Amino acid sequence: MIPLDNLIQQTQGAVVAPGVYDPFTANLAAQAGFKCLYLSGASLAYTQLGRPDLGLVTMTEVANSIAAIRDRTDVALIVDADTGYGNALNVQRTVRVFERSGASGIQLEDQTFPKRCGHLSGKTLISVDEMVGKIQAACDARLSNATQIIARTDSIAVEGVNAAIERGERYLEAGADVLFIEAPQSRQQQVMITERFQHRVPLLANMVEGGVTPASSADELAELGFKLVIFPGGLARAVFRQATAYFESLKTYGSTEPFRDRMAAFDELNKAIGLPEMLETAECYSTK
Repeated sequence: MIPLDNLIQQTQGAVVAPGVYDPFTANLAAQAGFKCLYLSGASLAYTQLGRPDLGLVTMTEVANSIAAIRDRTDVALIVDADTGYGNALNVQRTVRVFERSGASGIQLEDQTFPKRCGHLSGKTLISVDEMVGKIQAACDARLSNATQIIARTDSIAVEGVNAAIERGERYLEAGADVLFIEAPQSRQQQVMITERFQHRVPLLANMVEGGVTPASSADELAELGFKLVIFPGGLARAVFRQATAYFESLKTYGSTEPFRDRMAAFDELNKAIGLPEMLETAECYSTK
């Protein structure tokens, strides 16, 4: 596995990290050629709880997901740690647990708890000083500097873009390895962010379909100066549409035959999840 900081430095343009939520989707993303994945707290809420992104997912649930994904793939994994699940002491425990579980990067945000999706209205923020303390606590808690601490601010929607940039400055001073200024509302705001920071720290851009940030490709965002681009909820939206169509077809026809051309074949799925390799490994340990 290439450490996340090395991957960022070695990649021409921006590193694209698709959102995943379990070992199955992480494995498929790695097979598609992605070198970095994003474990989305929102997608965990959608798929594990069937609920919206309102701070319902717990630290231990995320840690278990990290460990399960890491057991299946060794590509870089950025983990959404929400607010760190409490104060600076909780942040330290979160960083230790997530790092041991296999996180390459740990994202912390400056919302109050319970937090909400960065593209929803009604967010509230903790003070700058409290978030600075959380970032410092996270940096002190990690065992390896290769574990990247990603500082996210949601302050554009609450305090405006200038205040968000000033928070970014404080978070960078506190030791953040990557800055994530969430939900810029225009190309002009994106340019303000990149002009201020791109030569000093890697910047992360979040593409939320239907969100407040203009939709852009990774190449377009790289030209602006972003080094990481995440698509956190796109897979969950794609699965929602496909699964809904599947269930509607099965309910209508009482059979999966009308939907077969949109489904993986039995052998195709087994190959993707590694059945041939596992049977070969098992044979090595069988009694002769």
